[in-house]
Amino acid sequence: MKKFLAVSLVLTVMLSASAAVAAPITLVYAEVNPLDTIVGQIATAFKAKLEELSGGEVIVDVQAGGVLGTEAQILDGMLGGGDTVDIMRISAFALSSYGCQKAMLLSIPYTFVSREHFWKFANSELAAQFLAEPHDIGLPLRGICYGEEGFRHFFFKDAVAGLKDLKGKKIRVSEDPVMTGMVRDLGANPTVVNFTELYSALQTGVTDAAEQPIANYRSNAFQEVAPYLLLDGHTLGAVQIIITDSGWAKLNDKQRAWVMEAGKYASQENAKNSQAAEDKVLAELKAGGTHVIEVENKAEWVEACQNTIKANTASQADLYKKIVDLQ
Repeated sequence: MKKFLAVSLVLTVMLSASAAVAAPITLVYAEVNPLDTIVGQIATAFKAKLEELSGGEVIVDVQAGGVLGTEAQILDGMLGGGDTVDIMRISAFALSSYGCQKAMLLSIPYTFVSREHFWKFANSELAAQFLAEPHDIGLPLRGICYGEEGFRHFFFKDAVAGLKDLKGKKIRVSEDPVMTGMVRDLGANPTVVNFTELYSALQTGVTDAAEQPIANYRSNAFQEVAPYLLLDGHTLGAVQIIITDSGWAKLNDKQRAWVMEAGKYASQENAKNSQAAEDKVLAELKAGGTHVIEVENKAEWVEACQNTIKANTASQADLYKKIVDLQ
């Protein structure tokens, strides 16, 4: 009987140890937009690839639709040492508010002339320097990969035809000096409104207009209250996936390699599918009655924004030129 109990105890210990080794690591991934958006699909691709590569050893728990808060709220928590979120998809220039000077260059108006231009940057050695910047300056996170959600365009409550119609308009901005400067350069009045309050702000006239990539414009139903979409393409919606140091510390070297490989895959899928996804959304918007206004001559828009462009690139002129020259 004693022998039987001893064997049973050994087996129990072995099974417990095996279970402990086999327990998957869960990484919480925050996405403020719904999964049916272009950036939501980046999260889906990243999750699928990482779980495939790891054979379920690493699980990605995607929390989408802003259920964990706004981008700024989640990012503040990550940088403040919170461990609720391990991975997040952010606007590529969001970290400029936290000391990442290189990141600011990605928000300069009319920098990227096409998607192809952006992807030349995203796949270059230059991009690797940008992704490493937060960790290099001591922030408790690191970049995994870049992606994009399409060019950002203005949309309005009332009819517009071109640049001259922006004069005096109240255009929603976040607390971002580059965006604020650009809106002023274009003759409009920058108006700070929380993104979660933007629909009602447009509805009630607190603001006359705002700007977003096409897919986000539709997914947030802004066409219901601001049905005039002006395709000026002032900035490309560059995004990146980041991971906290605490999330990184949960992983061994092999698992970290899987994370980076999943990021590369998600980036490639994004590059392959984003244009088609955006074209589909635009066609649906037109069919639904949204007034889409093309901008034939962007030269006057670029010229109007020169104050903001020069003011925000002067200290990194050589680096900015390298980005521009990739086109």
